[in-house]
Amino acid sequence: MSISADDASKARVVAALLRDGDRLLLCHRSPRRRWYPDVWDLPGGHVEPGEPPGAALAREIREELGIDIAAPSGPPMREILGDTFSMLIWLIEAWTGSPANVAPDEHDAIAWFAADALGDLSLAHDSYLAMFRQVLAGHRA
Repeated sequence: MSISADDASKARVVAALLRDGDRLLLCHRSPRRRWYPDVWDLPGGHVEPGEPPGAALAREIREELGIDIAAPSGPPMREILGDTFSMLIWLIEAWTGSPANVAPDEHDAIAWFAADALGDLSLAHDSYLAMFRQVLAGHRA
């Protein structure tokens, strides 16, 4: 597989879809954020050069939510390709600790949402709502 110059310039992003039974944890991006301000998003962040994506996810979740997850060993449940980024998303259903907003400069709130509340949210990506509903319905997206 070859990587074009366009692919190399895209930000590599990892994200976690944290599910606790019939609820999903989302983070509200601060209105001051340069990219995707004032929307609900998945916790996660950029992959550092040379860092495996699964290790980046575990690091980002610890930095943003103060919880520990196992670095995923399997493939992501979803990949989203944007003009300026590629995002890998893993479904995470086990962690150690209680999620808290330990990155208030990035998120001004975190919250758990059930399926009936998701449609009222302003989400960071158009594909999120269908993915969230599938996951909550018990299906892999």
